[in-house]
Formats: sequence, structure tokens, C-alpha cells
Amino acid sequence: MSEEDRELEMLKAKRLAEMQKNISTLTQKPQSTEPKKTQQSYRDTLVQRLGYRGMEVLQNAEYQFPNETKMVVDKLGELLQSGEINEEIDGGKLLALLRSVGINVRMATKINVEQDGKFVSLSDKLTSKPDDESHD
Repeated sequence: MSEEDRELEMLKAKRLAEMQKNISTLTQKPQSTEPKKTQQSYRDTLVQRLGYRGMEVLQNAEYQFPNETKMVVDKLGELLQSGEINEEIDGGKLLALLRSVGINVRMATKINVEQDGKFVSLSDKLTSKPDDESHD
């Protein structure tokens, strides 16, 4: 393992520890005695703000890395509820965020090509037999 790899692993571990510390301090805050409005979960808050393919990325992340993803989702939900983040989070942004903190979510990829005015997957195009063309 190279020195750079060790440093990267140490940085990832440090970030994870900071995230865990932030979550634990949030759960230890004393609850006020006044009744709160029913507050939705951080995940629900995040789901409402997901854009194009965001839900797909979230579901893959939750399936592949359930514990790590929960920490990120809770922090994102908190930031969304507090108003520190007020933009839509599409799948690309969410995937980049997860990967930046060391959660390497694998996504199914497919390539579509146009054939006769329709989009078909590249694998279908390569496996299908060509149409009978005029043979003179």
C-alpha cells in the first residue's frame, strides 16, 4: 500500500469519524418541552428534494452500504431542513457526494443508440440479427 493510499484511507476514516460525531451530538441534544410540529425524517426530506435519477442512486447506496448511507442521508436531511442546502439534488450530485466521502456506489449503466428512429440498448443492437435487406 503506497503512502498516498494510506493518507487517503486516514482522511476517509477521519471524515467518517466526524460524521459519526456530528450524528451522535444531534441525537444527544435535549428535547424541548414545548410540542413540536410533526417533523419528517431526514430521509423523507431528502427524498422530496431529489431530482433526476436521485432516487435510483439513493436506493443503490442504501442497498450496497446501508450504515454509511444512513449517516450521509441524515446529515443531508438535516442540512436541507435547516435551509443550509436549498437546491435540488440530482443523481449525479448525490453520487459524487457519496463517492467523495468514500462510499463507492456501483450503478448499472447502459448505452442506448438510435436505430430506425428509436433508441435501443447497445447490447440489443449487437445481439440482434440485421433485418433482411434487399439482396440483389
